[in-house]
Amino acid sequence: MEQIKILVSTMTGTAELVADEIAEALQAKGKEAEILLMDDLEAAVFEDDAAYVICTSTYGQGDVPDNGQAFMDDLEETKPDLAGIKYGVFALGDITYDQTFCNAGVLFDKMLSELGAARIGEILKHDASSGELPEDQAGEWAEEWLDSLVGT
Repeated sequence: MEQIKILVSTMTGTAELVADEIAEALQAKGKEAEILLMDDLEAAVFEDDAAYVICTSTYGQGDVPDNGQAFMDDLEETKPDLAGIKYGVFALGDITYDQTFCNAGVLFDKMLSELGAARIGEILKHDASSGELPEDQAGEWAEEWLDSLVGT
């Protein structure tokens, strides 16, 4: 499994910055990493020979950002069999919205799990009010996630 696809759902571009850092960390470890914005993605993006990172912010009342909603809807409607697919989740949110903190990441995790995919590692839930930039956490998280992925 040499290729890792980073699927990005963002409103302001922060999740895309995080995806760039994740890609750089994975490439430094010799992996091929491709960033795909969710704007035009369909459920058919999932292939057996790749691993995936969902990198998403949360918007509004715990919603998936606009550019990821059609992708989420397609997953719900087509219900592809994702057995054999491995993924990780890097979620961005703000803990001051306690009830919906990082909810878009949680929603993607739940959907992929229900479709048979296997999450590798824990969801990283970045808190915007923590004072730490999410892109500063991304590289370290990506390296740990990759180590877990290789160990599966």
